[in-house]
Amino acid sequence: MSVFYKPADGFVGDVIPFYWEGVYHAFYLKAPLPPLRDGANHTPYAHLASRDLVHWEELPLAIEPGPPGAPDSVSCFTGALIERDGIFYLFYTGFRGEGKPQSVCLATSADLIHWEKDPRNPIIEADSRWYETVDWRDPYPFWNEEAGEYWMLLAAREQDGPANRRGCIALMTSPDLETWEVKPPFWSPRLYYTHECPDLFRWGGYWVLVYSTFSERNVTHYRLSKSLAGPWLAPENDTFDGRAFYAAKTAGASNSERRYVFGWNPTREDECDEGRWQWAGHLIVHELRELTADGIRVAPPDGLSKLFAQNCELHFKSEIGDWRADSSVYAAEAVDSFAACTLGALPASALIEARITAQAGTRGCGLLLRCAADLERYYQIRWEPGRGRVVVDRWPRPGDEPFMLERAIPGARHEQLRLQVFVDGSVLVVYINDALALNCRMYDHAVGQLGLFVSEGGAAFDHITLRTLPP
Repeated sequence: MSVFYKPADGFVGDVIPFYWEGVYHAFYLKAPLPPLRDGANHTPYAHLASRDLVHWEELPLAIEPGPPGAPDSVSCFTGALIERDGIFYLFYTGFRGEGKPQSVCLATSADLIHWEKDPRNPIIEADSRWYETVDWRDPYPFWNEEAGEYWMLLAAREQDGPANRRGCIALMTSPDLETWEVKPPFWSPRLYYTHECPDLFRWGGYWVLVYSTFSERNVTHYRLSKSLAGPWLAPENDTFDGRAFYAAKTAGASNSERRYVFGWNPTREDECDEGRWQWAGHLIVHELRELTADGIRVAPPDGLSKLFAQNCELHFKSEIGDWRADSSVYAAEAVDSFAACTLGALPASALIEARITAQAGTRGCGLLLRCAADLERYYQIRWEPGRGRVVVDRWPRPGDEPFMLERAIPGARHEQLRLQVFVDGSVLVVYINDALALNCRMYDHAVGQLGLFVSEGGAAFDHITLRTLPP
């Protein structure tokens, strides 16, 4: 059983989530397997459904690229759904090839399963008074109660300004979802090349604007405002995850505070740790828990940890340094050195939970994953209290690579850290203090042990559990 969803015949690209009558629908751009895999080209809308965000039912393809000459002849790119009077409107991006103008297309359905493309497609094209035509994609419609009309946001670029800073979020308005008027930009901060996959929702007294970028770094950002007119301000933690979680969009019941963000963990070329990151991979869902002064806290969906119902016995062995093992507490002091212990074999699919208490001045401590018996090979989840961050690292490490990925911990420096670590084949998802998430990949080391380590300092590890999937 695979914990994080990927179709047998492809990969999960941009997810278009939609909640309806107790069911989460995850439409997604489906990338084919090699040798046909070619970025985001030739992607249909595949369709999943789930009540618990863990077990997914595969439904028929929703829409597919059109024939030669159609506005979506190469791909159906990202969009969003909205319901009106019993009809579901799917607005999506029509793509006809690199360098050609993109456009907004429409498909409708009465049951979310069977879709019919609008014969008027494309229904919205870029207005050259304000926008370039090539980047005109990822429509997001919503009902604006204050204005008494429908609004639609798009990833777009303005006509002038520095080439790497023309990115904006375009605006369209409509009385009925059928006819649309293009307006000047909704938000144009001159920060990025473009703002991909915009998403907007009301939460905790704020409007939350979500978008993804690839120019300053590959990541999904969000901004907060009390008003749709802005200003759109960044909290200290303005991302849901790191580099390996992209094009994320949200969904949730309108009458509930529970909301979830859907993204994908990218694969790496040639399935190796040094391969370049690729477009699409496995589906990852985080729950948005609460809005704090530091930003929006995220955690795993409730059902995810319940999958790991089989406890694994821990077998403590000191490998380097002096360790104390007493009543399920493992501790080491290595004020000017490195200490490590192992706890037994790590299953291919596993959930590791641990609490770490670090002494003042400790430079690093954390978990070893798939660790070799001689410690010459492992992945490392390293907490660096002094730098206020958690990093995913590996050994051996090629060249001058400092680490694989990092995640800053906002707020004051912490003396204690709680980790939930999900391992599923090559997929690694780390949750930190029920507040932060960090996705990564682990290809080169497929087997090994679970371990603990301390580097130049002291730390105690407790509440450690290792669980795997039942047979």
